[in-house]
Amino acid sequence: MALHRSHLLRESPRRHRALPRRQAPPFANEFLRLGVYWILRSTAAIVVLTVVTHGVLAEAEAVDESINAIQDKSRYHLFNPTPAGRMREMSTDRPDKTESPYTVDAGHVQLEMDLANVTLDLEDGVRTRTWNIAPVNFKVGLLNNADLQVVFDSYLHEQVVDDAAQTRETTSGVGDVNARLKINLWGNDGGLTSFAMMPFMKVPTHSRGLGNNAVEGGVIFPLAVALPGKWDMGLMTEFDFLRNEAVSGDHTEFINLITFGHDIVGKLGGYVEFYSNVSTERGSRWVGTVDLGLTYGLTENIQLDAGCNIGVTRSADDLQPFLGLSVRF
Repeated sequence: MALHRSHLLRESPRRHRALPRRQAPPFANEFLRLGVYWILRSTAAIVVLTVVTHGVLAEAEAVDESINAIQDKSRYHLFNPTPAGRMREMSTDRPDKTESPYTVDAGHVQLEMDLANVTLDLEDGVRTRTWNIAPVNFKVGLLNNADLQVVFDSYLHEQVVDDAAQTRETTSGVGDVNARLKINLWGNDGGLTSFAMMPFMKVPTHSRGLGNNAVEGGVIFPLAVALPGKWDMGLMTEFDFLRNEAVSGDHTEFINLITFGHDIVGKLGGYVEFYSNVSTERGSRWVGTVDLGLTYGLTENIQLDAGCNIGVTRSADDLQPFLGLSVRF
């Protein structure tokens, strides 16, 4: 069951808009925010360390059974594609925000996209609605353990309504392009765990008013774990290095996710996920969402999905429903 989805396609472009800055929270709120942040970070680190240790021991038991197959597949590359009979089960970076550690097989192409998604938010009398039509993640397998990805927003339509000021602002156009390289470090072709690293860079290609004109980047570390009872768990830590919104300079954002998935009936599966984003930028607030969704495998190479991301902190977008499609060639 493929559960994984790039969060880059669903970041509201208003985060880089020249909107009024929110005032920094009082000392008590700031202390509470930092406390929650460090609790979450510590918990995530303990969970990751425990799972990785367990996974390494389990992997050691499976080395003898899988090493020959892995070595055989190492000869495949972009210009010598993996034969259909040797390909892995299709795995996607959608529909959840937790990235998959599994790569596209060498020499093959995978398209993952939202047919459409809409972001809704209401805060301090300002209503924001953003339509994102057909954002795409284009992936090509370079080696047996590496693929190249190009993520871009094909069309955005954003409307911001300020009831107090009685203003309405509408912006439409294309978004930015993200280039990513996924390198699987273990577990690509079997085992109870799989781990990868994904450096990425954003290139500002957006239409006027839909971005911040900055080249930005970061690195993602996704881990997949097979649990008892045919449950799947995904853990991810991400470091983003971004331009400040209101003043000159840069800041770092720390993103952590955990997701659980299970087959429901037949080829229908579901997942539940928690997303956390903590920024070091002055005056920023913790962003948290609970995400729910379904996947359905039409064939071995075609998957449909649908879901909704629900904001659970004031600074998060309120709702973000979506419908998506993934196809492998």
